[in-house]
Amino acid sequence: MMLGMGSVAVVLVATAVLAVPLIRFIRLWFIFNKFEGPPAIPFVGNTYQFKHDPIELVQQVNDWFETYREKSKGLMRLWLGVVPTLFIYDAQVIETILSNSRHIKKGFVYSFLEPWLGLGLLTSSGQKWFHRRKMLTPAFHFAVLQNFIDVFNEQSIIMCQKLDQLAHKSVTVDICPYITLCVLDIISETAMGIQMNAQGNGNNEYVEAVIRMSDLIQQRQKKPWTWPDVVYDSMNSGKEHAKCLRILHDMTNMIITERKNQPPKDFEDDDNKNNLKKRIAFLDLLLKMHREDPSFTLDDIREEVDTFMFEGHDTTAALAYWAMFLIGHHTKVQRKLHQELDEIFGDSDRPVTSDDLQKLTYLACVLKETLRIFPSVPAIGRDILEDCVIDGKLLPKGSLALVAIGAVHRDPLYFPNPLMFDPDRFLPENSAKRHPYAYIPFSAGPRNCIGQRFAMMEDKVLVATVLRRFSVESLSSIEEVRPMAELILRPSSGIHVKLTRRK
Repeated sequence: MMLGMGSVAVVLVATAVLAVPLIRFIRLWFIFNKFEGPPAIPFVGNTYQFKHDPIELVQQVNDWFETYREKSKGLMRLWLGVVPTLFIYDAQVIETILSNSRHIKKGFVYSFLEPWLGLGLLTSSGQKWFHRRKMLTPAFHFAVLQNFIDVFNEQSIIMCQKLDQLAHKSVTVDICPYITLCVLDIISETAMGIQMNAQGNGNNEYVEAVIRMSDLIQQRQKKPWTWPDVVYDSMNSGKEHAKCLRILHDMTNMIITERKNQPPKDFEDDDNKNNLKKRIAFLDLLLKMHREDPSFTLDDIREEVDTFMFEGHDTTAALAYWAMFLIGHHTKVQRKLHQELDEIFGDSDRPVTSDDLQKLTYLACVLKETLRIFPSVPAIGRDILEDCVIDGKLLPKGSLALVAIGAVHRDPLYFPNPLMFDPDRFLPENSAKRHPYAYIPFSAGPRNCIGQRFAMMEDKVLVATVLRRFSVESLSSIEEVRPMAELILRPSSGIHVKLTRRK
């Protein structure tokens, strides 16, 4: 009898425990489904509809975006299993989310970056993020960034020397790996102050770990069954992830320790002495912050250095190789770029200077238009931590808001004929009255990308260095490159070009 009573008690407790989340989910289901979206099945969501091929999945989601652009004003509801996800690609609604300091917590998919990046500027939230952002902002001051132009030039020239050998042979070149290794050399020297020589030695263990870790994280994000650590750690990919993580952290910790034991660099903020012309790295600035405020620990420094390495190579490389793809398809644009470069540099082979960057106005338009069509980061997530009203409907706490950057960039309201590559869209007279949240390649609001000026300066130098030496012809069509939307927008099969040495 006692056993029977105990069993009944267990059943009652279990029922009560299960009933609470079940009731919560049912409420969420009815509230969230007031937003328009493809039909979903409770608990399964829309995942049963997703195309297995990642390239076909991109096209499927893009088709849905266009369907619901008209039907529901740039809002689309999807259920990722039991996670209610609202895709937002209307500029006015995006502003309400991104401009609100209460919506700064990144979506749960960013949690897979935490083993590598910890809770640095990209992954942290709340007061830690506010404090870290305020602390790190001076490290991206224009006077500091000017110090890196020499590195941009040196590594871009090394890349062009390698490309020149291929141009001489008139062979087809997949430009992506050349740009990626060049950018890795740039970010390793500017972030950590070390010369990685990725372009000279592609078998560098750390370089391979950076590239492979990015791929492993993106693959895991797309496979919900790998999300629990206990499952992932037992898989081959999980074991490879652990190996890469050990290599990455060992290298960063070693460099931080070595740099900390060296005499501190003197780079006081004095515009007259121009001390920032000395070759410094972000790591030097972080160590200076550590000496002034010991609560900013060496582990905190490692988080930010690793964050710079992750964010500073993939996104910047993507802009450069997509720009080459588009320039190589548009002869008139390339001719105008060559004209601008020739007017500034003539026949000289001198490096690009800070003054030159200010004069490269048409190149800036080309890079901006490239980011409009192929944004390096195609979507950004925000966890909704409190109920809010969107388009007269309740977006409940616990939802995931995904700002679809690629979709808002193709809104014909702001970009007529949105699939056409037209750098003139970004001439001052054409962009002055555009909604500020219609073009957001570096996000917007309080959590915009702290490194956007660094990225644009780097890509200006890189692309200018290539185009001063070569004419570029794209040999791949858009159907052949087939963009894959992961954390970074990548071509599915490289970007193949023919380079011709300019006379």
